[in-house]
Amino acid sequence: MAQGLDVRRRNIRDTVLYREVARFYDQIHAPGTDRVTDAADIAVRPDGSVAAFTGSIYQNLDRPPVTRICTVSLKSGELHVHSSATGSDRLPRWSPDGKRLAFLSDRREAGNFQLYLTDGAATLAAPEVDGVIEYLHWSADGGSILLGVAGFGADFAGCQGGHKTLGRDGELPAWTPAIESGGEENLWRRLFVLDIAQSKARCISPVGTNFWEACWLGNGRVAAVTSSSHSEGSWYEARIQCLEIGSGELQVLFTPADQVGVLAGSPSGQRLAFVEAVCSDRMIVAGTLNVLSVDRGNVAAVDTQQADITHAEWRDDNHLTYAGIRSLETVIGEMEAREPFVGREYWASRCKTIGGWNPVCAPLPAGGAAAISEAYETPPAISLFGPGTEGTLLSLAAPAAGETGFSTAQVEPFSWQACDGLQMQGWLIRPPGTGPFPLVMDIHGGPVWCCRNRWQGRLRGARILADHGIASIYPNPRGSSGRGREFARRVKGDMGGEDTHDYLTAIDALVAAGIADPKRLGVTGISYGGFMSAWLITQDTRFAAAAPISCVSDWYSEYLTSQIGDFVMLFLDADPAAQHRRMSDRSPAMFAHQVRTPTLQLTGAQDQNTPPTQALEFHRGLLMQGVTSVLATYPTAGHGVRTFPEVIDATARYVSWMLQHLQPEVIRG
Repeated sequence: MAQGLDVRRRNIRDTVLYREVARFYDQIHAPGTDRVTDAADIAVRPDGSVAAFTGSIYQNLDRPPVTRICTVSLKSGELHVHSSATGSDRLPRWSPDGKRLAFLSDRREAGNFQLYLTDGAATLAAPEVDGVIEYLHWSADGGSILLGVAGFGADFAGCQGGHKTLGRDGELPAWTPAIESGGEENLWRRLFVLDIAQSKARCISPVGTNFWEACWLGNGRVAAVTSSSHSEGSWYEARIQCLEIGSGELQVLFTPADQVGVLAGSPSGQRLAFVEAVCSDRMIVAGTLNVLSVDRGNVAAVDTQQADITHAEWRDDNHLTYAGIRSLETVIGEMEAREPFVGREYWASRCKTIGGWNPVCAPLPAGGAAAISEAYETPPAISLFGPGTEGTLLSLAAPAAGETGFSTAQVEPFSWQACDGLQMQGWLIRPPGTGPFPLVMDIHGGPVWCCRNRWQGRLRGARILADHGIASIYPNPRGSSGRGREFARRVKGDMGGEDTHDYLTAIDALVAAGIADPKRLGVTGISYGGFMSAWLITQDTRFAAAAPISCVSDWYSEYLTSQIGDFVMLFLDADPAAQHRRMSDRSPAMFAHQVRTPTLQLTGAQDQNTPPTQALEFHRGLLMQGVTSVLATYPTAGHGVRTFPEVIDATARYVSWMLQHLQPEVIRG
């Protein structure tokens, strides 16, 4: 029997399993070596000679990594890290002439990201704006920079951590109450424009409009995803508007049937590319790529060979580069700006994926793209993709993680048939041996998102579980991205309905294939996966262990206390005034009396997306029924418990819970 640790203890740092988990993260991040071991925000210099990106460096595992602006030669692969004395730098973006690099940094105040510019010789701070800068875009003529700014104290999206931006209440006594009235001026997202020549930034957004994301349309206009409220939930009914910078006039360009995002204006401003999709999370958009003729007002869909598009960027006025997901494949392609709009793919693969939450790439000036690639067995790398070609330019593997045999488990696609005959897919991580194995089902968030073939360092505990002989399945049930908007729509209004059976039929198929041991099954997941892992154990008694993370247990209280009440009504198709019927019928807390599964919950005290009271409700309900239940609440964590050192502690507790209750035969270390 594998020996774990006592998850009821607050301090577990002296245990063997905690040290094993810490050693794993030490191997993939190489703390204290100044190595860049992860990357994001890639951008290619207009002449195609250099790519800039945000590199992550772990100084130690007792805190989150610092991030630095990095550049890599696209010819030699030589890496240069541009350091700063304090803080973190991120989101590098080249000027149109390639002579300057703009980026964001919080070097003056932790969490307060402001704009900086460098020409390679000197770095200058731009005038500070009132709020935290979230993104930036150069104008086509290089004379201005568009800044997307969140007010101090505004909500972050779930994928950003589900907490709040830096506050401005430090000068008040600690006992001063927090005030909420619904009309706080500091919570809006606004647009600023920096005039490069005058070194002046001014707010250009009208009062009463919230700007979720924006891009240039030429030099004098801006396209933006807007709503009339600053609440996170209002994003679900946002539309695209055009803002004339000179007059401040707003004009509606497009009103979506679902949600909209991923804006990209052509350099001339004549065309706007955007993605319309069924979305459960702001900033996680995967769906139909459209091109709008700004002056004519007509919108045309791009034929992307059934790929759900997640990123689009013009490499010039006539060519749009895009990335997306098709089933279990990640794709990169390009569209020529003449109707009918038809994309041609540069690359499509199951063996590797790109980007972070969703696939992202940066166009190369002559065609093709640069991207941050990875796979379960392949650490992050800067890679180049062209027609029929693929090449790794720079691996970011730490020495230990890059060694042959670092992982003995294998990842492979797995498919099964749902109750209604639909074909479902997912990714299976199989330890060495023949099975049947103890198995953990790890359910993705959203519900509109998907599991891809990602680096094992992204997957909480999967490698440690595999080392101990436990397999993991990462399913993509109905509602997942990559199979079109109608497939994603199948979960809308029915969360915890038919998708419940998609997960259970996956278990049935794994048992029938001799992969999973039916008596040693576990379930976990974050966010929607937290809800579903709590929900499944109220509906089925086959699970020997559960570990919901950042769960929803009561949809009515989630509706009233979270930042995304609109999402609850939209995706449950529930009226909170109608005696809460659907909200009660799909709430795990209401069915705690049916649970027999030992349950460990992990949650963040700062989570605005799925407030920690959700986990507390379920935990107390289980205890009242005599079910073994432990709740770990991390005081400084937000949605998903995803920063260091909390990640090590949470992973050790989760793995220990599965080892204790699934009792694998393989023990290592």
